[in-house]
Amino acid sequence: METQLEDIANVWPKIKSIFSVPHTEEEYEHLVSMLDNLIDEVGENENHPLASLMESIGNLIETYENKNVPTMHGHPIESLRYLMKEHNLKQTDLPEIGSQGVVSEILKGKRHLNIRQVKELSLKFNISPLVFIQDN
Repeated sequence: METQLEDIANVWPKIKSIFSVPHTEEEYEHLVSMLDNLIDEVGENENHPLASLMESIGNLIETYENKNVPTMHGHPIESLRYLMKEHNLKQTDLPEIGSQGVVSEILKGKRHLNIRQVKELSLKFNISPLVFIQDN
């Protein structure tokens, strides 16, 4: 066990910014950027070697957001409908999600938003991806 701690102590200065809960907006943005890159790399592949890193960074970001970002309550599809109305958008105005048919299925609850769609919508509307993720 002592050898493991020595190994960690040697590596820690290089990785502590990745494995620590962010305390500033800058640290938070750094982790969000890293998570975005991991999502691009890992996608939904739970067997990817970096999948657990993606989960860990997501948990660190969530800890920061729970303390510093106002909680948004609601259903992801209702949020999407609201944003579409506020921005005067039609289903065909959301190529981030897919075709008009895919958007229609999502709005009707026949399909769920996937990670790529959540990421694209959060960028389009400049809001947290959490708005489009439903807790079960």
